[in-house]
Amino acid sequence: MAFSDFDQDLKSRKRTEDQVEEPPRFRVLLHNDDFTTMEFVVKILEEVFHKTPSEATTIMLHVHKKGIGECGTYPAEIAETKVDTVHARARAAGFPLLATMEKV
Repeated sequence: MAFSDFDQDLKSRKRTEDQVEEPPRFRVLLHNDDFTTMEFVVKILEEVFHKTPSEATTIMLHVHKKGIGECGTYPAEIAETKVDTVHARARAAGFPLLATMEKV
């Protein structure tokens, strides 16, 4: 490959790198209800969202007091999977816990 070919290839790669966009991100939210226990919400936050016990407790209390709380921000597919996982685990445990996602 001649030097000019290499230079042209480098310019082409630079243009491609400039055109790459990050995938859209989504916030995963938990909603308060009158039936799901605080302990279960903390467990979900630790196991599904990989929060420390302290972080999980803080988020759970925020959800309890404010009615809604953010668990994390993820690409669409991961956010959807986390929402589905929360719903499946909550239903299996007999709780109506609601998780939603919204575009950032």
